Amino acid sequence: MSDSEIPPDGRPVDVYLDLLRIRMDTEDYRLLLSVVEPVLRAIDEERLPPVDLALDSGESEELPQEIRDEAALVIATAVTGRLDNEVIELHIDDTGPVRVVTDAATASDPVRLGEIADYIRERHRQNEELRGIAEVSGLPTDF
Repeated sequence: MSDSEIPPDGRPVDVYLDLLRIRMDTEDYRLLLSVVEPVLRAIDEERLPPVDLALDSGESEELPQEIRDEAALVIATAVTGRLDNEVIELHIDDTGPVRVVTDAATASDPVRLGEIADYIRERHRQNEELRGIAEVSGLPTDF
């Protein structure tokens, strides 16, 4: 769907949710809404702190992968205003597979995907270093 196909008074995220409502099983759609509605409300109210949103921790461990992926895409659409987001899986040596949301152009660019994988590797290395410092210092290590 292109920007020209979005109704003038419609937000891309609303259009995307309408498409999902039509495409998804009713119960799956309700489950998806239960995950994304609080985030969408926070985005609308501009009260989200700059943190990563992990859809694979806490209660979302019970979510099927398809619902997690769609939730990530809905949130990405709300943040970017773009309908061409994709969930891709990168295989990172140190961490195993990592799912990320990116635009279609980046998803098809092996060089850019390599840069993203390098960033994830470096961030993992830094987190492990900080975790070690916290452990030695007697601080919590669950960040």
